[in-house]
Amino acid sequence: MNVKSRMRTAAAAGATVLGLSLLTAPASADPVPASDYRQLVGVGSDTTQDIGNALGLTFADSNGPSSRLIASYDAVGTTPIKTRVLGCVIARPNGSSPGIDALRNAISASTGCIDFARSSRGPVDLSTTRLTWIPFAKDAVTAVVRSDSPLNDAVGFNTGQLRTIYSCAKTTHNGVALTPLLPHPGSGTRTFFLDKIGLTEAQVGACVNGTVQPNDGLALDTAGDIAPYSVAQYIAQTSDVATDRHGDTVLTRVDGVTPRNASGTLNVNFPYNRDVYNVVPTAKLNGGPTPDTDLISTFQGTVSRVCTQANLIAAYGFGTLGNACGNTNIKAER
Repeated sequence: MNVKSRMRTAAAAGATVLGLSLLTAPASADPVPASDYRQLVGVGSDTTQDIGNALGLTFADSNGPSSRLIASYDAVGTTPIKTRVLGCVIARPNGSSPGIDALRNAISASTGCIDFARSSRGPVDLSTTRLTWIPFAKDAVTAVVRSDSPLNDAVGFNTGQLRTIYSCAKTTHNGVALTPLLPHPGSGTRTFFLDKIGLTEAQVGACVNGTVQPNDGLALDTAGDIAPYSVAQYIAQTSDVATDRHGDTVLTRVDGVTPRNASGTLNVNFPYNRDVYNVVPTAKLNGGPTPDTDLISTFQGTVSRVCTQANLIAAYGFGTLGNACGNTNIKAER
């Protein structure tokens, strides 16, 4: 059985447990119809949008405005979006930081338009404890290159090489002129990848195209192209549970380590591994001044709705966190 077949089998197992038909088509993006307003609204990360959509199809709601609990809006699509029956028309947040900022704006203005932000990065501003980053899965980021490029070899790259590639100090590799790509500003994958290779935004070189959509292998159309990519997204795309955007790309090793196990699953020991999060208002959790029972039961603690969906999380290419899932220790402003 090849890697893709094994991952489809794992996805089918997760779908069977949940009573879903994940293998007929990727989970729907925004709520369909658009007027299907739901109790918990989430926006933000491209990396976790597909698992967010699947969770939106999973959790029923007997007391809310819809029969489903979660409305998870994709990072890319028509804009603006409307998240409630009255008002709540906002520009679609594309990426972790725009999603977090949209949540902050909703809190500041007391609009109730957004309840959580999907984030593939941790906090960057510790000035307040207004938001809580709740981890729910493990991901990793590696570089992708085209399968037909001389950059595609058995060795891959080391961290030092990636640092010099993205600072533009290194301009060729394996005889090919390099054309490095980065996700657009605001992407959690961009923030995480630059941190792992030891570069600040100010140190990113002028040779880098830093405007591409994260996890879109179709953007790599020449031999010298290289870009960071979520391993979980790559697995989900190539096993048909998420829209396949990987194009002709392949995952590379970093520092001699492969990003996937022989079974095709995420290697949680890959050097560039990360937690992914749902970011929520701290005030709405247990112990806060305005606790939200739906938000708490969905995200907080190991027995939360999200944390008990290990099969579904694995089906979308992520590693599970065990007792770390649902932890509420990480608090920050953004």
